[in-house]
Amino acid sequence: MNASFDLIIFDCDGVLVDSEVISCRAHAETLTRHGYPITPEQVCDRFLGRSTRQATREVEAELGRSLPDDFHTQVYGEIFRLFAESLEATPHIGAALAAIALPKCVASSGPPEKISASLNRVGLYDRFAPHIFSAVQVRHGKPAPDLFLFAAERMQAMPARCLVIEDSVAGVTAALAAGMAALGYHGGSHCRPDTADTLRAAGAAVTFDDMRQLPGLIGRIGEN
Repeated sequence: MNASFDLIIFDCDGVLVDSEVISCRAHAETLTRHGYPITPEQVCDRFLGRSTRQATREVEAELGRSLPDDFHTQVYGEIFRLFAESLEATPHIGAALAAIALPKCVASSGPPEKISASLNRVGLYDRFAPHIFSAVQVRHGKPAPDLFLFAAERMQAMPARCLVIEDSVAGVTAALAAGMAALGYHGGSHCRPDTADTLRAAGAAVTFDDMRQLPGLIGRIGEN
């Protein structure tokens, strides 16, 4: 593995686990139930890669009222129920991780309970623990750089020597704002035919749709 990078930072949802369709469905159903009609596809378009906290602020501003105090609990309760039924790891992610000898961590917009539930469900939690970071630990979530800078600091890595693996425009934007390179993954079930173009337009150095490509891509990007 090329020595140009000291740390590989993985997003969780849509990168390590194929969870975005599930999360968007749960979020949409809960919002609709509380008087904000929205489809899973619209949730994906507007809020992919961002924290539920940020999404809730936007929705409440549009509604002109607050959502219930337990709104987030309702959303995550439905997400956890669906995770237990159908969540799967991203294909070939285990072999890809095993082939990457560099230090790794997770930096996700989700709360710690969601990250833990998803990674434990697919057997990846022990691959990263305790190096798992959540947007709740910083003031501003993606697309702000705070979370990635926080992860780099905790992992004692210089931002310029970090590589981020992301599936969202918000995540790629955050990586670049942090002074990091980003690869855009578009192999999740939520991705569309134009997702690769969208991620490249956001600044991803390379896009890919098969995790078996990732170890080689890291080496190649590091040589440039």
